[in-house]
Parts: sequence; C-alpha cells; structure tokens
Amino acid sequence: MKTDIEIAQEAVLDNITDVAGRIGIGPDDLELYGKYKAKLSDEYINRISDGPDGKLILITAINPTPAGEGKTTTSVGLGQAFGRLGKKAVIALREPSLGPCFGIKGGAAGGGYAQVVPMEDLNLHFTGDFHAITSANNLLAALLDNHIQQGNELGIDPRQVVWKRCLDMNDRALRNIVIGMGGRTDGVVREDHFVITVASEIMAILCLASDMNDLKERLGRIIVAYSYSGEPVTAADLNAVGAMAALLKDAMKPNLIQTLEHTPAIVHGGPFANIAHGCNSIRATKTALKIADYVITEAGFGADLGAEKFFDIKCRMAGLKPDAVVLVATIRALKYNGGVAKADLAVENIAALKAGIANLEKHIENLHKYGVPIVVTLNSFVTDTEDEIAYVRSFCQERDCEFALSEVWAKGGEGGEELARKVIETLETKESRFQVLYDDSLSLKAKIETVASEIYGADGVSYAPAAEKQLKKLEELGFGHLPVCMAKTQYSLSDDPALLGRPTGFTVNVREVYVSAGAGFVVVITGAIMTMPGLPKKPAAYGIDVNENGVITGLF
Repeated sequence: MKTDIEIAQEAVLDNITDVAGRIGIGPDDLELYGKYKAKLSDEYINRISDGPDGKLILITAINPTPAGEGKTTTSVGLGQAFGRLGKKAVIALREPSLGPCFGIKGGAAGGGYAQVVPMEDLNLHFTGDFHAITSANNLLAALLDNHIQQGNELGIDPRQVVWKRCLDMNDRALRNIVIGMGGRTDGVVREDHFVITVASEIMAILCLASDMNDLKERLGRIIVAYSYSGEPVTAADLNAVGAMAALLKDAMKPNLIQTLEHTPAIVHGGPFANIAHGCNSIRATKTALKIADYVITEAGFGADLGAEKFFDIKCRMAGLKPDAVVLVATIRALKYNGGVAKADLAVENIAALKAGIANLEKHIENLHKYGVPIVVTLNSFVTDTEDEIAYVRSFCQERDCEFALSEVWAKGGEGGEELARKVIETLETKESRFQVLYDDSLSLKAKIETVASEIYGADGVSYAPAAEKQLKKLEELGFGHLPVCMAKTQYSLSDDPALLGRPTGFTVNVREVYVSAGAGFVVVITGAIMTMPGLPKKPAAYGIDVNENGVITGLF
C-alpha cells in the first residue's frame, strides 16, 4: 500500500487558476503562490459578500484514539464525492501546525485518496500565515518588555505580565523561562512563558476577525499585563496595533488549494481544539458559503471539544447556522473504547463494540442538544465485519441519526458517494433548529459548569484557588458575558485522558482561567493540559528527509 505522501506526489495537480475558474473565481481575484496555491483577494471577498449562502456541513468525530478516526480524510472525501455527484462544493479546513507534524500526530491534509494537495507545502510553511502570526505575537511581547525597560510609563507590574511569546513547535523547554538576564541594558529580569502558535490569542483573533478593521479592534483589546494598581494594560496602550496588523495583512486572506480530485479547498487559520477554539477562520467559512452550494468544514478533535467550540464560540460570534453535522467514528476506535488493545482491534468483537459505543452515544446526545441533524459515518477498514457494521447502523438509527459507510481513504470521492447522498437527503428532509448551549447572560462559572455537565457528563467542577481568584477578577472587569473556551484533553470526555468510553462520576478540575479579550472568550485550563506541547521519545521528525532533487519523504 502506498503512503499518503507517495499518493500525493504521484497526483497530477491542476493549475490553481483552473481550479478557481471552475467555481467562478477569475485570475485577477487570486494572489498566486506558485502554480498550485493562491490567496483570495480582499476585493473578491468584498464583492461576493452580499450573495446567497450555501449549506454548511460540520464534520466532527468521537474522541480520538490510537486506532484513528479520519475526520479530515472524511471531510476531503465528502467534498470529492459531492463533485462526483455534480454538486458545487467547497471544503473549508484549518492549516496544519508544524508542532504535531514533527511530533507524533503528523500533518493534517487528509489521507489515502482523500487528501488536499500540495500536501508537503500545506504541512510545512504553506503561505506563511503561521509565521506572520508568530511574528505579530512576538512583536507585541518585545514592545511590552521594551516599555518596561524604557521607564514603564504605564506602571506595568512585571509579576503580572500575562502575554506569552509563541513558537509553532513542540518545545517543552520553553514552557517556563526567565528573561532579561545579564546587565541593565538586557531588560528587566522576570519569569516568562511560551505557548505554541496555534494556542495563541493572535491565532484566535485572525480566525474570528471579519475584516481588517475588526482585526485591529480585536488586537487593541488584547490584555498583555496588569499595572501595579491592578488595571489591565492592552496592546492599544502599548501602541502596538498598527505594526501587528501590518504583519498580519496578507495572513488575513484565505488560501485556496485543491484535493486529489481537484475539489476546491479553502484552508485558513489553525487553532488547536484541545487548547484554543479549533476552527478555521470565519472569513474562510463565510467566503466558501458565498461560492458553493455545499460547504464542508471541520472542527478539531472530538465533538466534546471541536464541535462544542464551533457552535458556542464560532457560530455565536459569526451568526453561522450549520445545516447538518457528520459524526465520524470507526469500528476500531469504538472497540478501543470498549477495552480492546490496539494489537487486537482487527478481530471481530461485538461485546467490546457494545461497550465502546457508549462514547459515540454521548456525542450523539450532545449534538442533538444543538438542534442540528446528524449523520453518523463509519470510516471503513477492511477488518470491519458485516455484523459489526450492522450493529452500529442499527444503534445510530435508533437514536434519530442517519447512517452511511465511508470508504474515502481507499477510494477517494467514489468511496464517499453513499455518505454524500445521505447528507443531501438529510439536508432536504430535516430542518436545522440550531441553538447554542448557553446564554451570554450566565456567569462564567455557570457556563463552565454547563459545558462540564451537559457535554462532558461531569458530576461537578472543582476550582484551584488561583482559578477562583481569576474568575472573580474577570467578572469584576466586565468579561462575564463572554463564552468560555475549555482547554481539555482530547482523549476523554473527562479531563483525565485515561478515562475512555463514557466516564461517569468524575469532576472536572479547573486550574487556571484567563481572558482572551481580543478573541472574545475566556480560556479555562483543565486537568494537565499544556499550552506548549512536548515531543515524544521518537518524534516524527526522525523520519522526515529531502533528497537531492528536493523531494520530501516521511511526512504523513
């Protein structure tokens, strides 16, 4: 069997101007990055902004397992299947982060015969958006420390600096550092921290901003520190907004590439879902809705993280109303949730399937709370048996879900036609009555506890003393109306990655809370979640190389 990168490198790509032309985008509407990548111009986005919207389809999944679920693969394959059925479809995805690409997770271009290409470009530097975000973030950090060094007119308390530097790499050594070491001219000595770029507030702001004016307003609201008197100090106070916006000017424009079957894919922004809000940019999604009759987008990790944040943060802020949800699972992952070791997942085991399907059941129940019609799809493996598939099909149909098999990894768009037809049928026969989970008027604690109980199934929430103090201060500062962005492990419905299936009788432990005032949400750190990941013992980077002809190998 060929590897993903081998399949991608053997593909014959269309010139991106031809891909764009087939959906009504002219050459003058593109800013080209070679033959196969382009950014959509601001002029084009503004020109189509008053047009009608297509149907919005969210792809989400059960909690990820080592067995694999294939959420992005399903997103890409479904888009290709719509094309095979003669439908005008666009895929709207996030950009991959370098950190997991060189770590353990690999890239995020799909897999098999359901990939977006050029795969190597997408997984590495792409069009430079993440570098621009990193630079803007670190410019603000440099201006902040320079202000303190140059007399500290704003009275910033160095012990209450909350702005962190960032890097798009898994580098645990940078989580907690000391800066300003050396002589007087080397800055003020203080503790500092790094987060991975995809967990930064600048990433969230870029993905939630509607245009340049909105971007600048959001940048200005960023709280970087507190003064000795306890007052927030913002990026606007540091006169940082204009320069940051200049760095982000081109990064604000959505990127256009293609799938292996030449389906257009708008790929833009990339916040993590276990730390940040886990959705591609509002600009990308809204632009896709003006271009196509069907827009397939995805939210990161399981539905308890990505879908919840897509609904309660992105849709709330952007006024989006999704028309259907596709919930991805695999027989292998359900059996893993039922206690089967990874090495034994190829063996039929109905008992384990019945135990592990509780995880799928909880996600179905959660999605029903948002009022959006659900299609469950099984990402097919050759080891799946007819009895196992029949059991899952019956289980889903009994819970008011449509069901379809997906074979897109092996067959591309052809393997997604059953799913595409089922999604179209669902869109035509079931009405979306979308609603968010909680009201803005609830307190921050009430919002946290609503998500913990309703989505995770927790019995309660415990707060570290520091988190209690932070929540009280944020309410006093007027941020109580904001939605919450829960930073939680992706591997479990709880905040303990070891609790598989559908855990009960647990408490969610909140250890830290802070406001991303520019993004417009309050981040809630639970359990042992880290905003700067580390590399595994054998990083994926060990297997990546490039030959004398410039051909990259080892990406996956």
